[in-house]
Amino acid sequence: MTDAPKKMIIGSMAVSGIVVVLALVDMIIGIPFRGSTMMDIMFLISASLVLFLCWDAWQDLR
Repeated sequence: MTDAPKKMIIGSMAVSGIVVVLALVDMIIGIPFRGSTMMDIMFLISASLVLFLCWDAWQDLR
């Protein structure tokens, strides 16, 4: 039962990390989204905030 929060935090960190990588690749190469740079910046900011919150929650579980 205590493993569920840890798995959720790790999953959220993994998804946020993937979003960061995809946004950076989109800003540099223009693939996979071909979106605007403003959206990529917003993705980076939001994913970074989620990563920070996951890290903080991970520290609380220790």
